[in-house]
Amino acid sequence: MLTFLLNVIAKPDLLAAARRLGLEAEALAWYRVVKKAEWRSFDEVRKTFPSCDRVGSVLVFNIRHNQFRLIATVNFLYKTLWFKGMMTHKEYDREGWKKWARF
Repeated sequence: MLTFLLNVIAKPDLLAAARRLGLEAEALAWYRVVKKAEWRSFDEVRKTFPSCDRVGSVLVFNIRHNQFRLIATVNFLYKTLWFKGMMTHKEYDREGWKKWARF
């Protein structure tokens, strides 16, 4: 049986955002896990990242014990995840991330 791993788009943007926040180690650890994922649904994402939330069309991952948020969109059919942004909890609360979400 063929397995199709998740294609993660925008790794350079992920690393740039992580450097800005001092989260290089966390971002690379997240990337390594996601790159090997074979998710077919949001329920499978939650098995890997129990604190991940789906808000509209985006996935919100908690980074460094809920201090930071990583925003991504995913297409399970095409096995593709797009990194959209990473921000502090305070920045997240300002709701600028909603520009990526469709409700």
